Amino acid sequence: MNMHRIIGKDIPRTDGRAKATGQAIYADDIKLPGMLYGKLLRSPLPHARILSIDTRKAAAMPGVHCIISGKDIPRVTYGNWRLFPGTQDEYALALDKVRFIGDEVAAVAAVDRETAEAAIEQINVEYEELPGVFDVASSLAKGAPVVHDTSPTNISIDRRIAYGDIEAGFAASDYVREDTFTVHAVSHAYMEPCACVAQSDLDGRITLWTSTQTPYIVQCLLASTLNMRENDIRVIKPVVGGGFGGKMELRPWEFCAAFMSRQTGRPVKFTLTREEELAFGRRRHPMTIRSKVGFKRDGTLVAKDLHIYLDGGAYNAMGPTATFLSGNFGAMLYRYPNYRYLGEHVYTNKPPSSAMRGFGAPQTLFAAETQMNMAAEELGIDPIEIRLKNAMVSGDELPGVATISSCGFVESLKEVRRISGWSRKRKGLKKGRGVGIGCYSFISGGVFNWFNTQYPFSAAEVRAFADGTVHLLSMASDIGQGSDTVLKQILAETLGLQMADVRLTAADTAMTPQADLGTWGSRVTLMAGNAVLDAADKIKKKLAGAVSARFDLNVIFDIEFKDGRVFAAGKPDRGMTFGEAVAFVQKTQRGEPLVARGSYTPRGKGLVSPAFSFGAQVAEVSVDTDTGLIQVEKMWTAHDCGTVLNPMAVEGQLEGSVQMGLGYALSEQFVMNGGKTLNTTFLDYKIPNAADMPPGESVCIETYEPEGPMGAKEAGEGLVSPTAPAIAEAVFHAVGFRCKDLPITPEKVLKGLGKL
Repeated sequence: MNMHRIIGKDIPRTDGRAKATGQAIYADDIKLPGMLYGKLLRSPLPHARILSIDTRKAAAMPGVHCIISGKDIPRVTYGNWRLFPGTQDEYALALDKVRFIGDEVAAVAAVDRETAEAAIEQINVEYEELPGVFDVASSLAKGAPVVHDTSPTNISIDRRIAYGDIEAGFAASDYVREDTFTVHAVSHAYMEPCACVAQSDLDGRITLWTSTQTPYIVQCLLASTLNMRENDIRVIKPVVGGGFGGKMELRPWEFCAAFMSRQTGRPVKFTLTREEELAFGRRRHPMTIRSKVGFKRDGTLVAKDLHIYLDGGAYNAMGPTATFLSGNFGAMLYRYPNYRYLGEHVYTNKPPSSAMRGFGAPQTLFAAETQMNMAAEELGIDPIEIRLKNAMVSGDELPGVATISSCGFVESLKEVRRISGWSRKRKGLKKGRGVGIGCYSFISGGVFNWFNTQYPFSAAEVRAFADGTVHLLSMASDIGQGSDTVLKQILAETLGLQMADVRLTAADTAMTPQADLGTWGSRVTLMAGNAVLDAADKIKKKLAGAVSARFDLNVIFDIEFKDGRVFAAGKPDRGMTFGEAVAFVQKTQRGEPLVARGSYTPRGKGLVSPAFSFGAQVAEVSVDTDTGLIQVEKMWTAHDCGTVLNPMAVEGQLEGSVQMGLGYALSEQFVMNGGKTLNTTFLDYKIPNAADMPPGESVCIETYEPEGPMGAKEAGEGLVSPTAPAIAEAVFHAVGFRCKDLPITPEKVLKGLGKL
């Protein structure tokens, strides 16, 4: 039974009204006096040397105030993996050569957007075109063009995981299967295209308002690329219209806005178009996944050998993280006594791949779960039963990598079997209809300090006032997932206050505590939530001491915080209001404000994550054998996200995951030709809309995560992974067509059925 007043309750998002009424301020809404408008000149070629850049015509145009190219800026490379400087392979503007169509070459700042766009057209760049490589196979071929001289093989990084004896494992297996899967790139398709405004003050300090998931990371990298001190850069995150991993790096327009504002003394704004986002923006890694798995005759897993090539595009971006995590996800969900992984990140002359919702899990788990379904079929075992036989439980280890704490995977499998009517449907559906299953596990933030921060992973400050209110300051970034609401819930519950008693200031590097590594990998609730709890507990300790002293309480009495009061447990008359207690403490401290700082950094949690979520999903589909059209009839989900802090918020995250997984499985794909993206609008890049969404039913399997705030852990991001394998298995169950690459299109179905 939930004894909390706020935790576990449906709390509407605190930013919901502002967004619904149009009062929310996004980066592109910001207008400052004297503001200039920026535009980027992008490469029309996928691979070429820059021989010369002539800006004279553009500079002579009325209204043009500043033009810069690579020769004008500090020669400083950047990238999020600061721990390994060799992985930092980008310049804000290209110096010697361009590496993909859309690579940023120059920037203009002018009095309005139209003038900036016209000026871009007047810049003349002379290129020496070079041969390009547009897929992993051609990039790895002998004699292939080299994308970066520092990586002559075009493999930028590799990551390895190994434990057990892989050869002995396969020798002991009764059934071995080896498959190759290919998965494709997709766009984040966030509603708000990227935008930023930079302003340089008279002392040369810079304030940057930007649509970002990682204000602290942007602050650090921008300072590095401008040769400035970090605290001479202030980064403010306005309301953000979605990110999904696509806004967690320093981007060229942020650098250009800051640099050009310093050059001109005027604010500079950049706003990308949807066409730029789709044609040139970051995207999910395409992968070629070779997986060899060995089983005993009864379905017990014995060994797995996994080799993944990640198509990284032109730059590393967050590829190092995806390369490592893909190997981790390949070892999750089931007990593999013998495991080996090699991941290789490969440069190609395409837009860079980077972090996207799931961070390697959707690709890796599509292969793993599809292969599990294939093995179940050939071994004559029900797909859920083979999973139950091998499912991870609390205490399982990936040696040297991670230990599983709370785990509701077995319960998720059993519950999704029940609510979907799995056993009945697998036997009773007519031809053309099928049900399939896919499962997932996901991280609750990362442990490995790849950004090489010297600060805590997350920090929070709580200021308590005599009027009964508190002010929470956190650099954690709400980008639409609702984390601001959850952090306020945690604080209000802990201090016995109402949501209306909590004011929040977030994601401003000059105002909020350093630091927070940002919003990625489902880290905010666990990490920022723990930092808020730490600060709140320090406030409670001071207030509890004050009440004990004021009422001369025996030391055996606990102090409760409830309904805006602080009092002795069982003796509510021995206490005072929260505000009175704060005032009492301030008097004893001779007026010193009541402020507490909290922080959280995971320690002793392996190399991956402090906690893992788990879940299972069943899809029911119908397939038209004449047209190949696939219709998802219903989705059932059972998932373990620890303690559910806000059921309404969790439900929203799950629905969003299904929508994104649906697009990945069935419709979304880039059409490329020689490195050029051909579909650059939502008319020809098909994301599922509300009418495409199937009905669904979800159940939360509550566990208690000791490392999480109030027992909570990740909810929603990992669930983007099981949709594709569940649909793929359902299609196979319906018509016998087995797909080992995505998306599953009508053409592929008809070809698989021998009708094309």
